[in-house]
Amino acid sequence: MPNSLNGDPPKTRPVTVIIPTYNEAENIQALLTRLMALPLDLNAIVVDDGSPDGTGQIADRIANDFPRRIKVLHREKKQGIGPAYVAGFRSALTGNPKLIAQMDADHSHNPDDLIRLIARTESADLVLGSRYIPGGATRGWPWYRQAISRFGGVYARHVLGVPIADLTGGFKVYRRDALQRIGLEDVRSDGYVFQIETTYRALQRGCRVVEEPITFSERVAGQSKLSRRIVVEAMVMVWRLRFDRSIPRG
Repeated sequence: MPNSLNGDPPKTRPVTVIIPTYNEAENIQALLTRLMALPLDLNAIVVDDGSPDGTGQIADRIANDFPRRIKVLHREKKQGIGPAYVAGFRSALTGNPKLIAQMDADHSHNPDDLIRLIARTESADLVLGSRYIPGGATRGWPWYRQAISRFGGVYARHVLGVPIADLTGGFKVYRRDALQRIGLEDVRSDGYVFQIETTYRALQRGCRVVEEPITFSERVAGQSKLSRRIVVEAMVMVWRLRFDRSIPRG
């Protein structure tokens, strides 16, 4: 498969990466530095939910070193990863990137994998970094977290009837028009469910969605945001998604 979108090499395909943060002071500088070093026409938007550890201020200092390439959105308080992503997506869409990506701030997602995910957008509207297809893996998680994650994905896949192995993953690259078509104004979910809902909406709108294998690593520093409430919410919300009339079809 050629490594270009409409004939353009990866370097010339503008991509904006959305990174939601809450208490990621130990991780954000290293992540942004790695992203800025990639051989891509890449900008980043950090969406910080008023982190008390100063994550937003650290991001501001780094942004000063990369004028016009890093933007920081400061929100007053923690409002959830779903609303943070939506805010970042809306900000990105005011510019002109051909591609819009999303990833975690804790180094669970390898920035180098962006190059492979972007290459797949030549023939896809949405590319998912997948832990659960051949070549994908999860590293550093205890068995029970792997079991919860796998069960959640299988459960959602069967309830929604979609052929996606890793519905709960948060490493994605959208074509601009695909992101515009999914109905961001109607997205209300959070946590795992946000990842499920946005992919489901893309599928229901007829977008071509593909999975690219990645190795997901346990966070380098800081505390995981996964909780029992998030898991239970995901199990309930997938049924609401299945019958949600606000989700555009076809």
